[in-house]
Amino acid sequence: MSKSEKFVFIALHIIAWIIFVGLCIEAGGLLVNFAFSIFKPEMVPNLYQKLDLSAMFVRSEWAFYSMYSLVLTIALLKAILFYIVIMLLLKLDLSNPFNDVVSEKISRISYITFSIGIISYIARQFANNLMHKGYATADLNQFWGASEAFILMAAIIYIISVIFKKGLAIQAENDLTV
Repeated sequence: MSKSEKFVFIALHIIAWIIFVGLCIEAGGLLVNFAFSIFKPEMVPNLYQKLDLSAMFVRSEWAFYSMYSLVLTIALLKAILFYIVIMLLLKLDLSNPFNDVVSEKISRISYITFSIGIISYIARQFANNLMHKGYATADLNQFWGASEAFILMAAIIYIISVIFKKGLAIQAENDLTV
């Protein structure tokens, strides 16, 4: 591996860690918001992202818990996604990239990315449905704005995982013939 490739690989690893920490902070902040919105709702305007769904809670607890659980699920899945990316970067050996661990991690990344896209799409449709019934859901759009992008990204990553699996099968066959 050349020096520039090694530098880029280390830089990507550092960026993945920064994104992971940021996503963990976001998920933790949303979890704290959720707890405060139930037990001490007057504090919510002072908290992370000021995600105040107290009007929704007063009007319908079911809608409140549904929307917040979707927001929390998406935030947690994004953090898990980057945790798996970090684990992939730790296990990836560029001199021999075709191994079972890398193939499994890439497959898992595609499944989680697809889950984020589908849950984001469902959440957006649910929020639109609630908006038509008079609920204020505009603050929630930031959490599922790119559902189509996640679904498309999942398809591309899945194709890459299939290529890796095929590469593994070819490598195993070549190892047996030599």
